[in-house]
Amino acid sequence: MREKIGLTGMVLKAAASGEYDRRLVILTRERGKITAFARGAKKPGNSLMAVSRPLVFGKFQFYEGRDAYSLVSGEVKNYFTEIAGDVEAACYSSYFLEFADYYGRENMEGTELLFLLYQSVRALLKPALPNSLVQLVFELRAMASGGEYTPKPPKPVSPSAAYAWEYILCSPLESLYTFVLKSEVEKELKMCVEWNKRRFLDRNFKSLEILKEMQKGDGS
Repeated sequence: MREKIGLTGMVLKAAASGEYDRRLVILTRERGKITAFARGAKKPGNSLMAVSRPLVFGKFQFYEGRDAYSLVSGEVKNYFTEIAGDVEAACYSSYFLEFADYYGRENMEGTELLFLLYQSVRALLKPALPNSLVQLVFELRAMASGGEYTPKPPKPVSPSAAYAWEYILCSPLESLYTFVLKSEVEKELKMCVEWNKRRFLDRNFKSLEILKEMQKGDGS
């Protein structure tokens, strides 16, 4: 009899697979990014339906196969249902999931990236924090987790922006979203993060393009 494996993680992607199944990409603490199939998850009343959606965070039970895992059950810690009621936050969270999918690695411990993703989605629900700042913090720290960053701002910036850069890179993850910046300092930080993205990233993110179009529409 096969032994079940328990992994803590967040669902990054969920796509249809055949008539009744879903193919999931999950970022896990113990094994990094994995592919799993939720058999029968599209059938009404199936116990896997609720746990096989993007943003679901919890402890999952799997059977391990040769090329993928089979999801058996899930103990959900957070569905992030509040995100669904906020269009802007939903767009940001979709981008964060796509970004984490890019930096997630298979068969590698993924604690830092998973915790960063979880904390960043939670930060989108804090009214005092601008979502634009949450994005910059998430992007820079995620790139750092993948070893793709500059230790100091790549462009000349004010002392405040330089300090923010260092704080984002060096602070414990639980302390990342405990500050706000003046608009001019956030603009400096954005300039430097965008420079890093152009240097290190080799792809475009569909969810980010949708977010930009939405921001154009509301004048942001």
